[in-house]
Amino acid sequence: MLSILTEARKVANMSQGEVAKRLGKPQQFVSRYELGERRLDIAEFVDVAAALGLDPLETLEETMRGTCAI
Repeated sequence: MLSILTEARKVANMSQGEVAKRLGKPQQFVSRYELGERRLDIAEFVDVAAALGLDPLETLEETMRGTCAI
């Protein structure tokens, strides 16, 4: 699922810093979850998905089905 968020950020042509700013977090927050050094809880996932312009529920459902196409 983290690869989906990373890909969505790249497709949106956003830097880690831009995503972090939208979340009110330091850039390292984004870097750590993208590298798999940190797990996102569900509330954080919802916030990150929304910051990337994704529908959190739809993204989660597609991820679980293996059909997410970003």
